[in-house]
Amino acid sequence: MCWSATADLAAGAGIAAVGVACLVRLRRVSDLPLAALPLLLGIHQIIESAVWRTGGGTGPATTAWAVVALPLLAVWVPLGVLLAAPPAARRRLLIPAAAGLATAAALAYGLADRPATAEIRGHTVGYLLALPYAPPLVAGYLAATVGALLLGGDPLLRLLGGLVGAGAVICASLWRLEFLSTWCAFAAVAALLMFGWVGRNRAAGWADAA
Repeated sequence: MCWSATADLAAGAGIAAVGVACLVRLRRVSDLPLAALPLLLGIHQIIESAVWRTGGGTGPATTAWAVVALPLLAVWVPLGVLLAAPPAARRRLLIPAAAGLATAAALAYGLADRPATAEIRGHTVGYLLALPYAPPLVAGYLAATVGALLLGGDPLLRLLGGLVGAGAVICASLWRLEFLSTWCAFAAVAALLMFGWVGRNRAAGWADAA
């Protein structure tokens, strides 16, 4: 999990390959954003391998990593769940979708005003983000990402939400200064569940759970 440039590159390539397999198995266009999530997270890990190789700092790799990790995922996950969900579940999913849009707007503004900085700390990468009102932004981010997965009603997505939520607690406890890096790596591995989600009879699963 993020222990070196090579580890990030290898993990990212493997997860991205699973993401491509998810897209190949795709049957419903509305499932496309969620099916592409492992591909996005795999690419994200590959970007972090470039952060390692450049020694951190505020370069293009760091900026790209922060943009994906923060505003992009805050929007991508809740809107992806909303698009894939059955009609009965969509009303409650408007809450995490709205939280994601608001949080992403604030995060994008913060990154534009104060560029992210990466620091290599032993076998992890720490990202320094001088964002105002950090606690509300973290709460909004988790409500958007983890909340959408938990509220969507689908059993596999609910399991993914539980794993990612638990991962957030573990990573924040063990790697406080490197929380973002380690949590995103955990989320990327957890997103491998999407391969099973794409491959099963989704219509029946969503209908039963909703």
